[in-house]
Amino acid sequence: MKFAAALVGLTVLATSAMAQDLPDLAGKEVVVVTENAYPPLQFLDKSGAPVGWEYDAMAELAKRLNITVKYENTSWDAMIPAVSEGQYDVGMTGITIKEERKEKVDFSDPYMRSEMLMIVRGDETRFTDAASFAAIPDLLISAQPGTSPFYAAIYEILDGNEENPRVVKFETFGAGLEALKAGDVDLTLSDSTAANGYVAASNGGLKIIGAPLASEDFGFIFPKGSDLVAPFNAAIAAMKADGTLDALNQKWFVDYKMGE
Repeated sequence: MKFAAALVGLTVLATSAMAQDLPDLAGKEVVVVTENAYPPLQFLDKSGAPVGWEYDAMAELAKRLNITVKYENTSWDAMIPAVSEGQYDVGMTGITIKEERKEKVDFSDPYMRSEMLMIVRGDETRFTDAASFAAIPDLLISAQPGTSPFYAAIYEILDGNEENPRVVKFETFGAGLEALKAGDVDLTLSDSTAANGYVAASNGGLKIIGAPLASEDFGFIFPKGSDLVAPFNAAIAAMKADGTLDALNQKWFVDYKMGE
């Protein structure tokens, strides 16, 4: 028992030391922009309140770094340009870390890795994977221009032509998903974090087919040269080390039931 108590004490001391090593930003106001359309990372619950994995992670970052967070909303298409221009301090909406995006914004270290999955209606039988979808020329896929699903649709499923008429473009993922449910398109793509949430909430109306198309790392974005990058990276590393990110994964991807 004494040995166990000593281990607990060492763990507490190590965690406290880790917290003390983080920078104190003295209550600095940080304006964070998001989309609220990417469950379970961030979305509006049945009461209209913004919730999700990223909100919980940002609250923990705020506590550890002593910052005051102010939230704003914008569309995905506008987010990277707006952060790049300094309209907001931080952007979050499951943003894949890509070299071309690093030309416009700075990224934090990855806080999550996800895989690209194919979502179809629950009764879909005409195709079972990317190849069989591509082989039926009348079938359509929804995607948001400029996003990872858009490029996966073009380059991993279809012919690499970014103007391929089989890709139906929507401003938001939610609009593309509704088009899938309505039968206006036949396939949509999402990373596994959101895809599994939507499928679980669909009561059999949606399913995932085939093998994952690709994996991707998510990060927060900042204006180029932001002095917030290093503190955020330090806090993310601490949250990985002490199990906080694992706990958030359990809460939002296992325990939380979409639609309840």
